[in-house]
Amino acid sequence: MIRALIRLSVALLIGLSALSAPAGAQMFGGSGATDTPPRPPAPVGNPPTFQLLPPDGGVAPANPLVIAPPAAPLAAPRPPAPPAAAAPQSPMVPPGQVALMVAARYGRDAPPIASGLHWRIFSDQPDATGVFRLVREDKSANPTFVLPPGGYVVHVAFGLANAVKRVQLRGENVREMFEIAAGGLRLEGRVGDSRIPANQINFDVFGGSQFEPGEKRQVADGVLSGDVVLLPDGTYHVVSNYGDSNAVVRSDIRVQVGKLTDVVINHRAAVITFKLVNDRGGEALANTAWSVLTPGGDVVKEAVGAFPTVVLAEGEYTVIARNEGKMFNGTFMVEPGIDREIEVLAR
Repeated sequence: MIRALIRLSVALLIGLSALSAPAGAQMFGGSGATDTPPRPPAPVGNPPTFQLLPPDGGVAPANPLVIAPPAAPLAAPRPPAPPAAAAPQSPMVPPGQVALMVAARYGRDAPPIASGLHWRIFSDQPDATGVFRLVREDKSANPTFVLPPGGYVVHVAFGLANAVKRVQLRGENVREMFEIAAGGLRLEGRVGDSRIPANQINFDVFGGSQFEPGEKRQVADGVLSGDVVLLPDGTYHVVSNYGDSNAVVRSDIRVQVGKLTDVVINHRAAVITFKLVNDRGGEALANTAWSVLTPGGDVVKEAVGAFPTVVLAEGEYTVIARNEGKMFNGTFMVEPGIDREIEVLAR
């Protein structure tokens, strides 16, 4: 998906370059609980014939959609970049080469983006095979590329947000600032006041509100608790999956430019363990097949074993146990946050 977006960006810019090269950076952009200004640590059109390949002929790597959680809460962004007069001196470059110095910020008159950027430089002309070849790549905040004079397309990704610009290098060194309207989203699940363990919950993120008509485009899946997703600013629909049965919560959140949005999603569910016994408190019978049903008879979860464990949303359920050709059943209630064991008597 990311490579397709890059292909589209390059193709559009090549077509527009005949009119004029843009003077400013192009932005691509699309709340939650608590917003704090981020300094995020560590992505998402399709011309039929263009490919983007690195110099060695391989495939340009995809940008990560999710980055690992920071060691500490993300700090407020640094103050706005100093005026041009205070900018560092242009680097020394070999004769016949030109320096291209690039950086990104959250928007006009906004702080710079200090990390999590992925820069790619492409030739603005296809080769004999129709490929716009990748000529340079860098993941630092404000790299300097030393290149021969000519036309290039610069693409920068910041998680799922990105920007692209065509630049023309002639005799003098060039500085380019890219504006990326993006923010961070960090998710967590809870039952009451208890945090759900990270290995028991994950999140899927879709563009737009759940209440808007039409099919929603998924932009990230399987996001773990505490991870940070970098997204264009806008509204998103988050699906929180606690366990792998019916404990699912849907929420709308908003991501704002230059801010980290922390979202806590509350589940009304519990962890239930089943056992088939001959007598109350007895040993569980092995090789038992289990089915958990709603009062209407819909199957919620099936499992096999002596002690299967399942996360269930609050409500009333029927459980059926099958062992050695015999069938046993019972009913039970799930109350939010009350994890317990359900015994079914083999009688």
